[in-house]
This record gives sequence, structure tokens and C-alpha cells, in this order.
Amino acid sequence: MIDTHAHLDFPQFDKDRDKVIEQAFSSGLEAIINIGVDLDSSEKSIKLVEKYKNIYATVGFHPHDASKLTGEAFKELEKLASHPKVVAVGEIGLDFYRNLSPENVQIKAFKVQIELAKKLKLPIVVHIRNAYKKALEILRVDAAGLKGVLHCFSGDENEAKEALSLGFYLSFNGILTYKNSRSAELVKKIPLSSILTETDCPYLTPEPMRGKRNEPKLVRLVVEKVVQLSDSHTFKEIDEIFTQNTKRLFRLDSK
Repeated sequence: MIDTHAHLDFPQFDKDRDKVIEQAFSSGLEAIINIGVDLDSSEKSIKLVEKYKNIYATVGFHPHDASKLTGEAFKELEKLASHPKVVAVGEIGLDFYRNLSPENVQIKAFKVQIELAKKLKLPIVVHIRNAYKKALEILRVDAAGLKGVLHCFSGDENEAKEALSLGFYLSFNGILTYKNSRSAELVKKIPLSSILTETDCPYLTPEPMRGKRNEPKLVRLVVEKVVQLSDSHTFKEIDEIFTQNTKRLFRLDSK
């Protein structure tokens, strides 16, 4: 198993980070991808990957933090992105739900980070909330030729089809396990070859652990839910497919 989207640098793990990581790998995880959300988080992610062999990093500015992406910050981000264990630019995108940065600022930050990914030949990790129409338009035009993943996918079937037509993977997390989750029906219609699994820890803890802090080891519960929904594949078969999807997108075998 691989947790393709974790935030182990966040303060929720300050008291027991090493233990959480140790438990993740002892529970069967092969790798963890730690996701940057601003300059500080991206720098902390780099420190994590230098300490742990099977942790990889992404660097980027989350749409919430788009206002922090100054010219100087972008230069620092570009330096971080050249680290050999950085596997993507992200998490980048648009969040018109909370609008913690103005929409026009989010769009500008999204586009400039897409250009960075193109320059460095890296995939992108994309966050979209209440902004699928605009985000898919940007991906269609500005990110043509790039690979990536729409993390914590919450779009509808048509938006899923468009994302897949652009060559993007869709990633699912603990939300998939929640009662009446719209994602559950959608997963049945998406090729397994286009799916990744994640935790987004410390958030979105899957059932039956919901209400507690999420951890990378709990990605198993997400994979188990996909097995349940597939009705014709074993855990081992689906885990192997998802592991190969992840390695293909992030080129982990070359790191």
C-alpha cells in the first residue's frame, strides 16, 4: 500500500511523528508521499524525506495559501522542487468554497505552479473544491501534456470523465467510507487503472475510526472499501493495481 497524500509535517503529529511513521511501515505500507501546502510545509516535507527512505515529497502552495506565493517564495519553491525525492508539484489548485485567498490570486498561483511543473517535468497534485469548471478549464489549456492526480476527488461523473480524458488520476480517501458517500457509486464506474488512494491525514479519517486523528496506516481502510465496491477483486489484486498506478505517476522506481 502507498498513502499518496499525507501531511505528516502538520502539528497534529508533533508529539509522536516518528511512532506514526514506524507504525505505518510496520502495518504494510510501502511508501508515503508527504504533501507541501506552502513554503514552510514544503521545507518540512524535504526534511522528512531526508530522514526516511520510503517517504517522498511534493512542494507547492495550496489555494488557501496562494496569497503567500510572492516572487521570492516562488524562487525558493523552485529550488525545493529540484530535490531528488520531490515527486510532484502540489498541492495546487482552486478552492472557491472557503476562498481564503481571492479567486484571481488562486488562479494565478495555480497557473504559475503548473508552469513550474512543466519546466521540471513533474506531475501535479491538484486540490479542487467548488471550482471544478474553472479548474478543469485550466488543466485542459494550461496543463496540456502534464500528468497528475485530482486529490480527494469530489466531482461528478462528467467531471471525472473529463479529468480522465486529460490523463489525470483520481484519488479517494476516508470520505469513500462514509455513509451515503457519492464517491462510492462513482468509484464503481472508474477504471481501477485510474485510481489512487490516500489518507489526507490528519484529516478525513475513514470509518470505523472517524472522529480520531487520521494516519497513513489507515489507508488500508480506503483500499478495503474499494475492494468491497469492486465485488470481483481481492485486496491483493487491487492493492497491486493502485501501487503500480502510484509508482507510474510519481516515477517512484527511479527515485
